[in-house]
Amino acid sequence: MKTLQKTLLALAAGSLLTVGAQAAVSYGNGYTGQPYVGAKVGKFDLDVDGAKDPTAYGVVAGYNFDPNFGVEAEYVGSDDADYYNGDIDAKTYGAYGTYRYGFPNTGLYAKGKLGIAETKVKGSSTFRNVDSSKTSLAGGVGLGYSVNPNFGLEAEYDILNGDTNLMTVGANLKF
Repeated sequence: MKTLQKTLLALAAGSLLTVGAQAAVSYGNGYTGQPYVGAKVGKFDLDVDGAKDPTAYGVVAGYNFDPNFGVEAEYVGSDDADYYNGDIDAKTYGAYGTYRYGFPNTGLYAKGKLGIAETKVKGSSTFRNVDSSKTSLAGGVGLGYSVNPNFGLEAEYDILNGDTNLMTVGANLKF
């Protein structure tokens, strides 16, 4: 197992272990840390000639230390999209620090994230093949809406590396 995959698994496991302890953590302002898990769907934007952009499906786990700052780990994979007479797919693993700005008197918030991601793109056809794996600085911006204290919706645009971007919408369940 590669180092990034081990790091993501450790982050996800650590987030899940804090679920039972969240009530014991108080920051003096009435806020306690809050773990969450979620799912997302969207499109990869691949810079590969002749490739159609594959549909993306993913999962996310995170922990908000306070209303603004947190950490997040995600895995996003894709279906097989057309690549000349063959198929192409993409997947990414990432770990990020997050910042949320909540708009006053609404459930709406803006989100930014910055971290590291490993992105793999693999395609084969009768004419060309592509097999790329890049680990790089990655980040994203998005908008979210907290439907209630335990459920939220988000739309994000992520820049994973110079050749791959990701647009998603998703839902998060907070504990």
